[in-house]
Amino acid sequence: MHLVCPACAATNRVPEEKLQDQPVCGRCGSELMAPQPVELNDANFAAFVGRTELPVLVDFWADWCGPCKMMAPQFAQAAAQQPLIRFAKLDTEAARQTAAAYNIRSIPTLILFQGGRETARVSGAMGAADLQRWLQQQLLARG
Repeated sequence: MHLVCPACAATNRVPEEKLQDQPVCGRCGSELMAPQPVELNDANFAAFVGRTELPVLVDFWADWCGPCKMMAPQFAQAAAQQPLIRFAKLDTEAARQTAAAYNIRSIPTLILFQGGRETARVSGAMGAADLQRWLQQQLLARG
């Protein structure tokens, strides 16, 4: 299983059975499977999403967005409860290039990536339980 380090962007190979053993990056020693969302930007987005073999759920948000701020703790709660899914956040104001590439028109928008490709998208704030339900439906639909 390949995992990209959220700190240094190194690709690490971790045996699937060791994913829940708190693996660390072989280059910088950072935790690879931290139970909180990873902060992405234009520079590290493609590498993180494209080279991480686990599903990656990205919250496209902005600091001025009230619903985004209300959803942030719900997103973090869902991240802590889904250890085999990588959760990430991308500030659309700071990462305009990536937001434009994914045609983000409303926020918050959640995009699920698998194998580096977008597989599902939903816009609007959600509570942690609704977010987890939606995520499980998407993962089951894609097998």
